[in-house]
Amino acid sequence: MSTITEHDKLRCVERELSFRRRVYARRVEQGKMKEAEADRELAVMECIRQDYHRSAQLCEPQLFPNDAT
Repeated sequence: MSTITEHDKLRCVERELSFRRRVYARRVEQGKMKEAEADRELAVMECIRQDYHRSAQLCEPQLFPNDAT
C-alpha cells in the first residue's frame, strides 16, 4: 500500500467538499435537509479542509529556510 500524504488528504477533502455543496443544495431544494444543517455541515468540512491545508504546508520543504539577509 502506498503512503497517503497530507496533500493526498487535502485533495480528497476538497473533492468531498465540492460534492457536498452540490448534494446539499439539491437536498435543501427538495426539502430533505434544512439550510442551516447544510450550512453547518459545510462549515465543519471547510474547517477540516483548512486543517489539512495547514498540515500540508508544514510538510512542504522550505526552499530558503530562515534566510537571513
